[in-house]
Amino acid sequence: MNSLQAIWAAESIAVIGATDRPGAMGRLPIEYLQKYEYPGFIAPVNRKGGQVMGLPAFRSMAEIGRSVDLALVMVPASAVLAAVTDCAQVGTSVCIVMTSGFAETGADGAKAQAELVRVARAHGMRLVGPNCIGAVGGPARVFATFSPVFSSTATPIPAGNIALVSQSGALGFGALSLGLERGVPIGIAVTTGNEADITAVDVAAQLVDDPSVDAVLMYIESLSDISALASAAAMKPIAVVKAGRSEAGAKAAASHTGALASADKVVDSALRQAGIARVADIDALLDAGALFATGARMPRRRIGIVTTSGGSGILAADAIEACRMQLAELEATTIADLSAVVPSYGNATNPVDVTAAVMAEPGLFEKCVDRLAADPGVDAIVACFAVLVGADVTRIARALGAVRTRTGLPVLAVRTGAASLAPEGAAVLAANGVPVYPTPERAVAALQALHATSLRRTRANPTGPLAQVPEVGASEKQVKQILAAAGLPVPESVLVSSASEAVSAISQVGGLAVCKAIVPGLLHKSDAGGVVLGVTAQNAVEVFTRLEALGGQVLVERFVQGGVEAIVGITPSALGPVLTVGIGGILAEIVADAAVRLLPVDECDVREMIAETALAPMLAGARGAAPSDLEAFVRMVLQLASCTREWPTGFELDLNPVAVLGDGCWILDAMYADALDLNLFQGIEGH
Repeated sequence: MNSLQAIWAAESIAVIGATDRPGAMGRLPIEYLQKYEYPGFIAPVNRKGGQVMGLPAFRSMAEIGRSVDLALVMVPASAVLAAVTDCAQVGTSVCIVMTSGFAETGADGAKAQAELVRVARAHGMRLVGPNCIGAVGGPARVFATFSPVFSSTATPIPAGNIALVSQSGALGFGALSLGLERGVPIGIAVTTGNEADITAVDVAAQLVDDPSVDAVLMYIESLSDISALASAAAMKPIAVVKAGRSEAGAKAAASHTGALASADKVVDSALRQAGIARVADIDALLDAGALFATGARMPRRRIGIVTTSGGSGILAADAIEACRMQLAELEATTIADLSAVVPSYGNATNPVDVTAAVMAEPGLFEKCVDRLAADPGVDAIVACFAVLVGADVTRIARALGAVRTRTGLPVLAVRTGAASLAPEGAAVLAANGVPVYPTPERAVAALQALHATSLRRTRANPTGPLAQVPEVGASEKQVKQILAAAGLPVPESVLVSSASEAVSAISQVGGLAVCKAIVPGLLHKSDAGGVVLGVTAQNAVEVFTRLEALGGQVLVERFVQGGVEAIVGITPSALGPVLTVGIGGILAEIVADAAVRLLPVDECDVREMIAETALAPMLAGARGAAPSDLEAFVRMVLQLASCTREWPTGFELDLNPVAVLGDGCWILDAMYADALDLNLFQGIEGH
């Protein structure tokens, strides 16, 4: 048994701080283990000895006299280090410290917590917590928790092929209780608390190796490493609620690009690139779990809708558009076949409205859903019912289940009506492999999560020439020279230090120039009056004098007119370097229309980024304008990402604007910084 597996598969469990006192935390794990008939060895540990819950109590871990897979530490904070040391010295595999009063309390608590980890690692023991409520489930019926969820006689035994992992203990067990109430088959639930040693990502990475687990649901508050989670997601579907949409990192960034690549956008992109579904809340997490449990996959996103209510069909179609899924376009033969059976006052196109006639005409619904499922343009079916009662529940459940079994398509039911109208409805549908949702919106969101976890794309590592790394404090001119040497499109320019040089430089760059003040630390040159467009030899002296007064040199550059202004940049994050592409120019931060991806990227990534922003219609030629050179822009972005791939971590590169013309594109401004305070990017944390 892998050490982490002991959290949910332990064959022996010690409870340190065990007591017979009714309602005490030290009693509840033993009470639950006995109540739910845990088949393994239970060792209460209490320095007074005696008995706890009818079991002999041991005065220490050493007195047990045999190895223990899992130990629960439930003693006061002042006694935790001694308890952890005892566990480590006798070879315990995993220790769950449930006691609070450590890093969550401040610096002294953090120091004490670090000592727990040091002791555990010195003996090869893994540690969960502190400040942790524990874990439950698995075929071994492990109940390593004091959560009051299991004090209720109504709480069923966790069982099924879905695992739940949560940094928050109370929220995690609350979500488990909701899932069990709704019939989501959660068989394992693990909470990780302060994550001094074992993290939620560590647990998820181990759970996907467990044959009893087919998918993982997660609640996390921090994410500092995406690679392990991405590897886990490549094996089994994972959906995540990531709390803490902090903008602190973006506010502290040194460039336009840094401000646009907010911490939360980076998390979104990283999870998407890893094939992980990020969902909005606990309801959506459980919705995704119910669908994952069916084993369905959905690499494409075309949804067919069949409904007994026109209103439900409209809501479903709206939800499909909002979730960036697709309303399936039915073939003409499908529409013809449906028209032959759907009442004239219904609708034979998608959404297919069979109307309330389905209740009066047995077989009508079955014919419609079978024909819809046979259309090659349909990747999933959402069946919407405003009210579903009586024998219709069983009949429709069987019809939907048969389609799911025969075609392998995801099939979801929506019951917008009181559960009391058909109390057995959800269970009957679920028994036929059809998850049930209260609204079309939630059903479509679940399909969006399934689609996100069904995509698998292997990105090749970039190759090609590398660009020289700019020196500390490199000027715009120096950065552009480096980019030009790497083959990137940069207009010719001349750095001048006198009025006469400025006049001469105008002719060298084609007779019409843009002049810029090159002042160290001046990030927003336009705001300071440091950029003058359309400069000629006639006004070059006056322009030079004005710009020189700002305190630096003057760059004279060929004036590139027109085109769509884009922003392209690379910034650091806790998860790795981030590429940003979006609307550029002086209003870049105000418009804030940009897409981000963790590097490395491929051509498909770059095209997706453009499509996610208003750049796509602008480059296509909005409002009668001629199309811009999209292909040149895509090539430039990919070349930039490739040639900077071995630059030292922590740099920011800001290209704004990049002018995309009808033929080619040009980098008109460039800023490089490598002296950022990297503490700003040490974690994408919830606040």
